[in-house]
Amino acid sequence: MAGLVNNLLILFLIFQNSCLAFRSPLSVFKRYKDTARPHSSECLGSNRQLVPLGISDFALDIRMPGVTPTQSDTYFCMSLRLPVEEEAYVVDFKPHASMDTVHHMLLFGCNEPTSDEDYWDCDAGTCTDTSNILYAWARNAPPTRLPKGVGFKVGGETGSKYFVLQVHYGDISAFNDKHKDCSGVTLHLTNQKQPMIAGMYLMMSMDTVIPPGTKMVDADIACHYKMYPMHLFAYRVHTHRLGQVVSGYRVRDGQWTLIGRQSPQLPQAFYPVENPVEVKYGDTLAARCVFTGEGRASKTRIGSTSSDEMCNFYIMYYMEAKHAVSFMTCTQNVNPEMFRSIPQEANIPIPVKSDMTMMAHGHHEEARREQLSSVAHQPKREDEEVLDQKLAIEEVADWPGINLKVGQISGLALDPNSNLVVFHRGDHVWDGNSFDNRYIYQQKGLGPIEENTILVLDPSNSAVLHSTGKNLFYLPHGLSIDKNGNYWVTDVALHQVFKLASRGVESPLLTLGRAFQPGSDRNHFCQPTDAAVDPATGNVYVSDGYCNSRIIQFSPNGMYITQWGEETSLAQAKPGQFSIPHSLTMVSDFGQLCVADRENGRIQCFKPETGEFVREIRHPLFGKELFAVSYAPGGLLFAVNGKPYPGDTEPLQAFMMNFSTGEIIDTFIPLRKNFEMPHDIVASEDRTVYIGDAHANTVWKFASTEKMEHRSVKKAGIEVQEIKEAEAVIEARLTNKPISTELLKKEEKHHVIQQSNTGVSFVLITTLLIIPIVVLLAIAVFIRWRKSRVYGADTEHKLESSSGRILGRFRGKGSGGLNLGNFFASRAGYSRKGFDRLSTEGSDQEKDEDEATDSEEEESVPPPPAIPPSS
Repeated sequence: MAGLVNNLLILFLIFQNSCLAFRSPLSVFKRYKDTARPHSSECLGSNRQLVPLGISDFALDIRMPGVTPTQSDTYFCMSLRLPVEEEAYVVDFKPHASMDTVHHMLLFGCNEPTSDEDYWDCDAGTCTDTSNILYAWARNAPPTRLPKGVGFKVGGETGSKYFVLQVHYGDISAFNDKHKDCSGVTLHLTNQKQPMIAGMYLMMSMDTVIPPGTKMVDADIACHYKMYPMHLFAYRVHTHRLGQVVSGYRVRDGQWTLIGRQSPQLPQAFYPVENPVEVKYGDTLAARCVFTGEGRASKTRIGSTSSDEMCNFYIMYYMEAKHAVSFMTCTQNVNPEMFRSIPQEANIPIPVKSDMTMMAHGHHEEARREQLSSVAHQPKREDEEVLDQKLAIEEVADWPGINLKVGQISGLALDPNSNLVVFHRGDHVWDGNSFDNRYIYQQKGLGPIEENTILVLDPSNSAVLHSTGKNLFYLPHGLSIDKNGNYWVTDVALHQVFKLASRGVESPLLTLGRAFQPGSDRNHFCQPTDAAVDPATGNVYVSDGYCNSRIIQFSPNGMYITQWGEETSLAQAKPGQFSIPHSLTMVSDFGQLCVADRENGRIQCFKPETGEFVREIRHPLFGKELFAVSYAPGGLLFAVNGKPYPGDTEPLQAFMMNFSTGEIIDTFIPLRKNFEMPHDIVASEDRTVYIGDAHANTVWKFASTEKMEHRSVKKAGIEVQEIKEAEAVIEARLTNKPISTELLKKEEKHHVIQQSNTGVSFVLITTLLIIPIVVLLAIAVFIRWRKSRVYGADTEHKLESSSGRILGRFRGKGSGGLNLGNFFASRAGYSRKGFDRLSTEGSDQEKDEDEATDSEEEESVPPPPAIPPSS
């Protein structure tokens, strides 16, 4: 009987372990609420570090708990425990810091932080065990997203249990008002197993000396790679004020392949590796930092203070999970002679404006003083105000919900009341059978779309406020709304443009073009794509289109005025040439009309009165296609690209840009699902962004993190976080606070959907677990009965012994870890005061004298089988 009990116990443990794998994020959140340290009241409110993002995803907010450094070059550390015991994967990093207050930040993963206090001086160390660098930030670098299917593994038996944030405060003059700083980073984690594991490879120079007054000094690093293949996808450079350019390469059979090259005086983000680079056994990784000693009166050495220098080249990579190594380093130069053949580009400094250089790494006061006299009496332009803001865009969860039923979404616009207006195709679809080779519509027999094709949605909950446009259109495309609220729409099947009243009128107020007649004169269009109305003059601009390459200007009453544009030549597209002008936006603040030149992958802007070319905005991140563009009053330009061609690396994504400079401020994608064919985009003045997807038949809503997560309180970079709607409901239920009716309705909708999915999953899992248990019980009873008859009572003793061995295996735990030691501690001549805190971007590892070594150029891990180098 004892043997039967033991077997039942084993089965119970298996069942219990299986059930634990399906804990909901809410249960994790409740458990974590009891142990999480509260943020400072000046920062984010209390206990708002964990935010569930769905069934398997959650966000973890890691922030300094309201600190005030009292001396320059202070390093503060704080730790946060991973809120789950199971394996999790970090797939996204979003920084919250300003170079006005923070020199740089590092995020480590480990199992034993040096201290359990809210924060501590990093001179004491970051971790007492192995620590791996997961993320690094400096100089207002934008967020870092990992490729799909790639994540940093944490938790479980072998992953890090703690995150340790290290913040270096360089120049503390920003703290003269004694305010508290809450800089940090938000992680997006998922419990879904990732096929590829991310890691960090750090190359750094240890012994470079920069003589005073020297125009150019090189710091070279090179190591042989003796591991399984790794795929490089992002890089980051870091020096202090004397660095001019940092370059990294893979060297194979004498051939140098660029990984990345950047000025360290620009935002120190992780930039994407433009061309995929694979590093395999036998390759060499090499990097060069170029410094200048001009302006210095004494030698400059590698060190941790802002007056010292650093030469770091970070590489983010991914490997197959079975071979993954989380962190590797290179601190040597194994072949100085090879640098004689380094590409010449590595020796050419990247010019940066002098004011940008002075603003680097926390040294801003001199630049501020020099600028005060020249700008004290000058009004700040709107586009300059945009540059002062720390902006990022994120998806709004649970929008549009489950009630929005539409066809292919082709156009979006905002009416004067800031309601979202959607133009969709109902049950009609544009496919290969829609047109012949003369662009004549072939499906007239279907008749016009019988449902309302124009929907006005409440921006807060996506409820349909009213609708219009039934029995008018065949293949809707573009939508624009003038200042009076009239709709301007295009239909590519009809080859026409229409002006419609927003309410009450089912027939057009104005029609341009001839129905079903494509053409290229002033009275015909050929698949017109979009329209835009100048709010100052009322003039109408039509992008025409898929088979013409022009912009046509009409008067407010539809009289032809002028046109410009031509088809793109075989060579590189010139200004004023188009290959499907697909989307229009009026930039009234700057008096320009901008066009998404789709197949040329660029934005062209013109003076609307004359068609004179003003500028082009083009970025490698756009890829080969740019589908839509939208301007938001205040200086921000938004755009969305097209699906990449086979072999292209640029993903489907949306962009937020500074219109004045054309620089990309942020890129954003949905978190819950993926873009399929984002077709149109519209943005409001408060940076709420909507994207219509023609294949997913949905509208994505995004919002600025300043609006969705926090209001920016401009006090030297401090941000005061407002809780998100989803977290507000959870927080209220945990603390018995009242919940607003609107929030409750939203949460209940989400809960119904989630409960139906998880309920089915739980029933199915429970059934599958119970069936084998019942079978095993029957087998156990039968064996017990048979053996009792044959062997007698001695059987019980044998069963107990066997069960004990099995239970013993269940209790076993895996162990292991990596250790790099302190590279600097073992170097002679580097013991001066302040240097040992170099677990920052100089060494990125806290001092551990027992484990320091001079011989290791990479992390000690089991090497792969010897593989002869291949050509």
